Amino acid sequence: MEFTKLGEGKTKEVYNYDSSHVLLKFKDSITAGDGAKKDELPGKGVLNAQTSAFLFRLLESKGIETHYVGMYDERTMIAKKLKMIPVEVVLRNIATGSIVKRLPVKEGEVFDPPIIEFFLKDDARHDPLLNYCHMEYFKLMTRKEAETVEEVMLKVNQVLYPFFKSKGLILYDFKLEFGRLDGKLIIGDEISLDSMRIREEKTGRILDKDLYRKGADLQTVKNAYEEFFRRISE
Repeated sequence: MEFTKLGEGKTKEVYNYDSSHVLLKFKDSITAGDGAKKDELPGKGVLNAQTSAFLFRLLESKGIETHYVGMYDERTMIAKKLKMIPVEVVLRNIATGSIVKRLPVKEGEVFDPPIIEFFLKDDARHDPLLNYCHMEYFKLMTRKEAETVEEVMLKVNQVLYPFFKSKGLILYDFKLEFGRLDGKLIIGDEISLDSMRIREEKTGRILDKDLYRKGADLQTVKNAYEEFFRRISE
C-alpha cells in the first residue's frame, strides 16, 4: 500500500496512515553534531523502532500517555497524529554532554533532584537553550504547559531509571519531544539510544550514541545498540 509522505527528518520518515494516525519509519542513518557527521548503520532503524516501541509500551503500562499505537512492520511505528512542538526536553540525572561544557559542572556529578532543560529544535543555531519566557514569546508552550511537561519528564524518569538499574544500566539523561492532541500534551517522536545516555553500572561502559559522537567504529556502535535492546527486553 502507498502512503503519502508528510515529512522527513535526520533519522525518520513520516507518512499519513489515516485521519488520526501517522507512520514513523525509522531510517538506518546515524548523525551527530546537528547533522554535521552522518553515516548509514544497517539495521539501526529496526533497533531504534523496536527499542522505542518497547519503552513506549513500558510507559503506557505505568499510565503515561504517548503517541504509540502499535507496529506496522519491524521498522515502522503506528502513532497518533500530534501537532509536534519544536522543542527538545532533556532530563539529566548525572552530568555529561553539553551541560558540562556550558556550566561549572563536573562530568559524573549527580543531580538530585534531576535537572530539566528545554532546547529549541534548530540545527543552524545548535539547538539553543530556552526558558519559560522564550517559549511563551515564541508561542511554543505556555508556562503552565512547560510545568506539565516537567511533571511528565519526572514521571518518565521514575519509570525508566529503576527499570534500567534492574538491568545493570544507569540512565544519565534522556530527551523527549511532545505534541498536542485535543489540547493535551503527549509524548511523541522516539525514545531510543539516539535520545538517551546509558552507562553500564559496574564498568561505566557507554552503550549509546556517545560512542558514535566520540568516534567509535560503526560495528561497535551497532553492537552496543543490540546489547542494550537485548538487555532491556530479556
